[in-house]
Amino acid sequence: MGRVEGSTSALSVHLEQGLLPEEVEWKPGKKEYAVMITLAIISLMVALDATILVSVLPTLAVDLGGSASDAFWAGTSYLLSCAVCQPFIAALSDIFGRKEMLFASICFFTLGTILCAPVAKNFTVFFVGRSIQGIGGGGIITMGQVIFADIVPLRQRPKYFSLVLAAWALGSVLGPLIGGLFVEHAIWAWCFYINFPFCGIGLVLVPIYVKLTTAKTSLGSKLGRVDWVGGFFFIGGLTSFLVGISWGGIQYEWKSVQSVTPIVAGVAGVAIAVIWEIYGAQEPFLRPSLFHTPSALATYACALFQGFILFCALYYIPFYFAAVKFEAPTQSGLDIFPVSCLLLPGSIVISLLTTRTGRYRWAIWSGWVVTAIGCGLLVLLDDDTKTPVWAVILAIFGIGHGMLLTSVNVGIQAVSRVEDAGRAAAMYAFMRTLGMSIGVAVGGTVFQNVMINKLKELGLPASIAHDSEAFVQTLARMGPQDPKRIASIQAYLAGFHGVYWTITGAAIASFFISLVIKRHSMDKLLESNF
Repeated sequence: MGRVEGSTSALSVHLEQGLLPEEVEWKPGKKEYAVMITLAIISLMVALDATILVSVLPTLAVDLGGSASDAFWAGTSYLLSCAVCQPFIAALSDIFGRKEMLFASICFFTLGTILCAPVAKNFTVFFVGRSIQGIGGGGIITMGQVIFADIVPLRQRPKYFSLVLAAWALGSVLGPLIGGLFVEHAIWAWCFYINFPFCGIGLVLVPIYVKLTTAKTSLGSKLGRVDWVGGFFFIGGLTSFLVGISWGGIQYEWKSVQSVTPIVAGVAGVAIAVIWEIYGAQEPFLRPSLFHTPSALATYACALFQGFILFCALYYIPFYFAAVKFEAPTQSGLDIFPVSCLLLPGSIVISLLTTRTGRYRWAIWSGWVVTAIGCGLLVLLDDDTKTPVWAVILAIFGIGHGMLLTSVNVGIQAVSRVEDAGRAAAMYAFMRTLGMSIGVAVGGTVFQNVMINKLKELGLPASIAHDSEAFVQTLARMGPQDPKRIASIQAYLAGFHGVYWTITGAAIASFFISLVIKRHSMDKLLESNF
């Protein structure tokens, strides 16, 4: 077997000598390793920031003089802006360069962090900071996917990209724990101060090590290539849609004007953007070729559901430990460690197996089966569930998602055309982040509405569900045998079970969707210049 060190040009030489891609073992050089480590570091930062506020929201709302609704939007505003900008940033990187857009994204993230911690004294400034952070975070996630697609052949990509995926998964799961530590032993602002070392590392390393080149043209020529019309309608429409579904059933009734109007306007905006991309854009930022087969549509749907399920769980499992088990923020964050302890090894094992075998469909199918089982078992959690039981349930959930993190990502790039590799990787990141945004919104709606129905059934005020996080403190002060405490816990459990049934249904649906995916070769060449 031939062996290629680092660059894509070396791979081309071996091909000219008659070696097929599967006969060539690509091996990264020092500069590839430097890029991989840099991407892993900043991916850890972005993932940590997405979940670190889970344990902090009640304290944050009090300190900034906000309501439970404001606390909800503290998390949602980040995910929303993170999702909507990703496809556009990927397209801009084709025009302005990978390094330039990654560096700009880190700058946005740093600016947003500054606004959130040292500057913010009220929720208005805080929301602006979180939104800017989200744009930067979305760019970092997208550019990480695109750059990996540029520098690593698909057959070897799972093995090496597992480093970045592991960092992202670790940050996502550690977020609630670290946030809990800060809120108990320091101040919530440390949830943002912790980002500055990562930002500094990224701002220094990216210009040094990311050397992907683009054609040198004038700034005016580059600006003329940007798909401004498509970007405006897509970003505006998707933002409006996500705001509408986030409001629906929580701040406003689903049938209210406040909920229906942004949803309808958002759907219309996205529809206009899609039509423009197909028929009007000279250089569309949403490539229709990405969705050219049922296999491609199925893998993107799997990515969306993957994000939906994971973030529903990461938000509501720690909340279960806080509201039902009355555990401190640090402990409730620590309790989800079984997820991370098996999610990371699961992802790495699948990465190695898919690289070795060149097969990925079995991992997608198996991952959805295990995830569906893990989600279904979450419904067994109640007020007297023993530690070994919930630890095993969370471990099963973690294994399933570890399998999916790698396999769905690889599947999307395998079913795409070689020239679309970077955009396909970016679209995977977008669909996963979009699923996260929808998951937090839908999860909140399901939890609150199911809890309200249970409260009414038990003769308790529905207002408890509207401020469910703050009411946990009131419950903790009640006696263990207080009838109101016992009934309220049952209402909380009903809400949690509603969320768990929802993600179980999503996992089962995803398994059947994944059966549509056909086998495609993972032995594809690179087209980048690195």
